[in-house]
Amino acid sequence: MNTILQQVINGVSIGSVYALIAVGYSLVYSVLKFSNFAHAGVLMVGSYLGFFALTLLNVPFWVALFLAIVGAGILGIVNERLAYRPIRIRDAPLLYLMISSLGASIFLENFIIVTIGPTFRTYPDVFPIAPFRVGDLSIGRLDIIIFVIAAISMALLTWIIYGTQMGNAIRATSYNMRVASLMGINPDLVVAIVFFLAGASGGLGGVLFGIKYTVWPGMGILTLKAFIAAVVGGLGSLPGAVLGAMVLGVTETFAAAFVSSAFRDLFSYALMIIIILVRPGGLMGTVTGDKA
Repeated sequence: MNTILQQVINGVSIGSVYALIAVGYSLVYSVLKFSNFAHAGVLMVGSYLGFFALTLLNVPFWVALFLAIVGAGILGIVNERLAYRPIRIRDAPLLYLMISSLGASIFLENFIIVTIGPTFRTYPDVFPIAPFRVGDLSIGRLDIIIFVIAAISMALLTWIIYGTQMGNAIRATSYNMRVASLMGINPDLVVAIVFFLAGASGGLGGVLFGIKYTVWPGMGILTLKAFIAAVVGGLGSLPGAVLGAMVLGVTETFAAAFVSSAFRDLFSYALMIIIILVRPGGLMGTVTGDKA
């Protein structure tokens, strides 16, 4: 029983990071109906911003975290302006937006490799590492801090989306962009805000992942797991993204503990395939029309 509880705790810890990244996918998908794979590059850049703010600028962790969040959010807006808006204004098929996002992600990764280098970098110790002991259970202090930061961030994002005028505009635009524009909502401004929020959440997730593990140019591959979480929960659904992330995190830790760590990814992708076959819209999403 203790082993099961331990794996649930471990799964929730990594799931909270997946959730922050997955909501970025869901936010963009809810408004523009395409999968923004450039989210991988934004996450990676955000993690590097936090790392260099700590190591080069020697600022406190919370300042570094703020700089990473804002920087990743701004990069999200730049991506939208340069890679997506020229395609959107021509009413091109959504598939072209997805292709452009892949190109942007590859560009960002290779830009970092050329300018900074491909080496792995480790965040300095910013929090105590020694775990709490509750009976036979071991709960890492860093895991608790990551979970608390992620939970507060998700609560803030939920309030923005469901409790503010800006959130009302975002939800109206997600239902129908053309109708929203007729109601006086500026769709381009809403899209920019959505990309800032998505980038900011990705940057935060990148910093938290970097603190727990490491930073390298290819760390954007992590967003594939977040994408699985978003698909499992339901693309376009914020609560679904969180639920999918937790389900995925627990599934991975159980697979690693009771089968083999070599099968971790196998179980992740199998989970996504099963959900798509049984419930194409995800656990909390719905099946929509044209999308990419």
